[in-house]
Amino acid sequence: MQLDQRLKIEQTQKLIITPELKLAITLLQYSNLELQDYIQEELLRNPVLELGESEPAGEEEPAEEESEDDFPWEEYFQDLDLGGTGAAPLSGNRDWSDFPTMDSYAGSPESLTEDLLGQLRLLPLSPRRYRLAAYLIENLDHRGYLGSDLEELAAAVGAPMEEIEEALLTVQGLEPTGIGSRNLQECLLLQLSSRPAPPPLAFEIVKGYLPAIADGRYRHIAAALDCTIREVQETADYIRTLNPKPGSAFGGALQTRYVVPDIHVEKVENRYVVLLNDSLSPRLRISSYYQQLFKSRATDEELSLYIKNNLDKASWLLRSIEQRRLTIYRVAQQIVEIQQPFLDYGIRELKPLTLKDVAGAIGVHESTVSRASANKYMQTPRGLFPLKYFFSSSLSGEDGENYSSHSIKSYLQELIEDEDPQDPFSDRQLTDFLVEKGVTISRRTVAKYREELSIPASHRRRRH
Repeated sequence: MQLDQRLKIEQTQKLIITPELKLAITLLQYSNLELQDYIQEELLRNPVLELGESEPAGEEEPAEEESEDDFPWEEYFQDLDLGGTGAAPLSGNRDWSDFPTMDSYAGSPESLTEDLLGQLRLLPLSPRRYRLAAYLIENLDHRGYLGSDLEELAAAVGAPMEEIEEALLTVQGLEPTGIGSRNLQECLLLQLSSRPAPPPLAFEIVKGYLPAIADGRYRHIAAALDCTIREVQETADYIRTLNPKPGSAFGGALQTRYVVPDIHVEKVENRYVVLLNDSLSPRLRISSYYQQLFKSRATDEELSLYIKNNLDKASWLLRSIEQRRLTIYRVAQQIVEIQQPFLDYGIRELKPLTLKDVAGAIGVHESTVSRASANKYMQTPRGLFPLKYFFSSSLSGEDGENYSSHSIKSYLQELIEDEDPQDPFSDRQLTDFLVEKGVTISRRTVAKYREELSIPASHRRRRH
């Protein structure tokens, strides 16, 4: 066998992801808020980019600059207190009714730790007891539970177990009740102890039958405690009024997130109009100064290359943003056209829809539709929905009509809400109801939809 080297020319097609294509793909899956953050970063990185003005320059005549002699100093000083107090104007008849009071200004919300430390400072504690209690407060999780072992905490601060336990009792005496618990059982027992006249069986059930309560095994508990099933159920209802996570009222105060719709759908006469929310995205433009500087060729070669690279990046960014805007609009417009019955009549008329359906209608790839609908929200006359909500699997019917999984879930929820609490529907009965309606569905699918709706099984929904 002879080995030799030869030159061979081949012509092949390859998909190469260029930096420009990668940028367009990345921007497409951004929401408006994420795009705004990205643009702010680009404004810092790229000097040729600048924010566009709402009105082109030159349309308004520049206002004449006011000289210092023309400034109305007399009117300005009429509203000032020259006596040095800074509290009241010279004129004693000024009306302050239009000014907001201090109650109108909301302070920053306190965290769980800050609130508990504030309560701790009001207690008559020794300095050592205060430090130990504050140390335990610092170790509470977002639920208000003490997840660490007391022996480990005692060893960490070099304190005997008796002092740590006394400090824990101090923490558990703070509000909300249940703070400082080491598990769910202790949390519920603390809340029961603080309430007047709890049910007689409440303490016994919490101490020994919490898993049985969660599973709805009331008959088993009644036989074990020698009482009626109704008494067990009434006690279980009372236990469910307790707060299993006493620290949850503080946990999300500093992490509030707001959903800003990327798309607005308005009904104008008998048709729906799609509007993109561009109010959050700053308007960009390429600086004319750098354009003229690059065209003049008056700079050295290195600076010219630097300006050219940034001009190319800025141009690609502007084109990618416009392409993103056009793609999202086309996807949203197609969704609105297909789901118009849902917008008119509600969730029962939601049509099954796939990414392939929308991609084929507007002539793009499925992955493009997936990225365009990711992290996007649409404000409709029916409410605010993520774009992904309108894509759902289909279930066939006997008459050849397809039903959306969302509409089936809505129908299941209505059936369960109207059922007899003493004789709730089983998954088999729910399946039979849907089959009678003409929907071809299995009991397993009904059980899956019920679990996705966070609806317990029939034996846990039964009321005695």
